Amino acid sequence: MEGIFRVPLTGRNAVLRVCILSVCCLFAALLCAAEPDPNAVGRTTAGPVAYKETLHGTDVSFEMLPISGGTFTIGSAAKEEGRKDDEGPQREITVAPFWMSKCEVTWQEYDLFMSSLDCAVRKANNIEATPADLKADAIARPTNPYTDMTFGMGKNDYPAISMTHYAARAYCHWLSAKTGHYYRLPTEAEWEYACRAGTKTAYSFGDDPEKLDEYAWSANNSEDKYQKVGKKKPNPWGLHDMHGNVAEWCLDQYDAKFYDRLTGDKAKNPLGLLPKYAPYPHVARGGAWTDDPELLRSASRRASELAWKEQDPQLPQSAWYHTDAQFSGFRVVRPSVVPSEKEIKEIWDLGFDIEGKEARMQWPCIGKPQKKE
Repeated sequence: MEGIFRVPLTGRNAVLRVCILSVCCLFAALLCAAEPDPNAVGRTTAGPVAYKETLHGTDVSFEMLPISGGTFTIGSAAKEEGRKDDEGPQREITVAPFWMSKCEVTWQEYDLFMSSLDCAVRKANNIEATPADLKADAIARPTNPYTDMTFGMGKNDYPAISMTHYAARAYCHWLSAKTGHYYRLPTEAEWEYACRAGTKTAYSFGDDPEKLDEYAWSANNSEDKYQKVGKKKPNPWGLHDMHGNVAEWCLDQYDAKFYDRLTGDKAKNPLGLLPKYAPYPHVARGGAWTDDPELLRSASRRASELAWKEQDPQLPQSAWYHTDAQFSGFRVVRPSVVPSEKEIKEIWDLGFDIEGKEARMQWPCIGKPQKKE
């Protein structure tokens, strides 16, 4: 210690130097605590800052914003204009902290997965695959679509659309493997909490739908097509297009009576799962470029249907594409606490299996794989 401080370690100086050393040790400990291992199971990782994730070997990136945990009222009041019965009863819900993507997943991001463009980019540029790349490469990818999935509406910086719930979850698996961070779809509760951003009004900007054009793309201003992400004003927490543009997949299965059960412990980080897992219906939130303003409200819920792939000419119909749901897309979240592998399999990935070359739905309640979505 004398070599460090270069003064005799005696008297008042000794006391002062001991205090300084203690402060330094405490500061070092705080620095370590502020930078936890982002992949440690059970470790809280959400911090007070946003970050950008760039996918290896590409110039494709996306931004994630931190959402502090808290309590809010899910659902809509009986007097809210445009309200439907499945938006109630209102319940007090608590959610843990998480990150949410600032914008909806774009075609640049999704095409790396859907069309295996990440592999093509590595090959074209002689980029060696990392262990994470190889892990992501082993995940089942969508089959080739039978038509242009943009439907002529645009690609760069536009939201990816028409993927099934299964495909959106598979993308999250691929993204998690690719980055080493656990990504998934948001729960309904997380989605509405983030959309409201501390508000209790019909929209995150108030109750007046006349102001909607400032914040959202709807049937009133979209010119009959989706629009580039992030071009409208964000909500109070910095998230763009939570109202409109494309309806966004949530992890939950749709249940019109879900809120009835949200009491006690079930009101903490709820995830809506029916007694028997099925590919339909699942929940989509936020409304879309095809919708009238009332469907863009924070509380509005949408249930997926098999009819969303009615015009798919393939037999059997694809597990990956909803060609009749050009209004649907998604964004991702990263929970602040990394779940264990067992929790991921038994809770967050319930009913989902990506092993092998053929994508399939697995039905744990029945105990054997069933037909594709």
